[in-house]
Amino acid sequence: MTTLNPADTSTWLPLEGLAPGFDANKAPHTTALSGREITVVDGRGTRIVHRFADTTVTWDYQPGADDSTAAASDTDDYEAVEVDEDLFYVQFHHDYLPNEAVSLVLDLRHGRALAVISLILPAPEKGKTRVQHVFAPSIIEGAEVTGAEAAPTTSLIGRRVEWVYSTEHAYEHVYLSERWYSWQCLAGPERGLADTDENTVWEVRPGIYIFAWREKVIPCASVTIADHRDVNAIRSHGVLFGLDETGEIPTHFTFGAHGRLISTTHHSAGLEPAEFGRI
Repeated sequence: MTTLNPADTSTWLPLEGLAPGFDANKAPHTTALSGREITVVDGRGTRIVHRFADTTVTWDYQPGADDSTAAASDTDDYEAVEVDEDLFYVQFHHDYLPNEAVSLVLDLRHGRALAVISLILPAPEKGKTRVQHVFAPSIIEGAEVTGAEAAPTTSLIGRRVEWVYSTEHAYEHVYLSERWYSWQCLAGPERGLADTDENTVWEVRPGIYIFAWREKVIPCASVTIADHRDVNAIRSHGVLFGLDETGEIPTHFTFGAHGRLISTTHHSAGLEPAEFGRI
């Protein structure tokens, strides 16, 4: 057995090494979408029909005029969580494209949706993490569209949050800028490890955020949705997706966490990370 050495990344746990027990705080799957057909249409005119059963979703993808993706259809297993009233977070891992997973936010109250596609690159590429994310906001066909479209936000920058995934697993996140966040393992098999990785944050409703991160050491990435409206009782739901220890087999598992805000950093005028890239 390899001894974990924080300074030697070759000893860090593979993605599947984290999985046992990491999902203890996962919310139960909801069947509230079962029997429904929901079609989302994005800005390219791409149209995706989703037909939900209790645990499977049959989807049909028809690309728009500006979408080079081939038409496709299939049935996949899915998990869904109701994050807020009429706001659902759906996860599924494609059978026909094992290197691709979908995180789908459905806001039935406002007629809006956001798909986050996680893609494992065929081979490592210089300057890129092995798993990449694509964000596709859309509307729900036939629904009344109200409110603001999901969009990138800097709202989390400066916050330090403690996350508890199980009685054994705890981490803290420090949200540094639009591109970077730092994490540290406080309890669990990775205790003592820390790093700074790429992240992307979108707001889907006031105080409810998609937080996606992409690791550079382990070939994996995550997409989470978190309700920060009560900073002392933050709730998140998410998925980890990447390659196993062999570097060949896609690994996909869901989890949940309870969080609390530890502190917020306030920078001096003119030095705010939220302003990076705006000059």
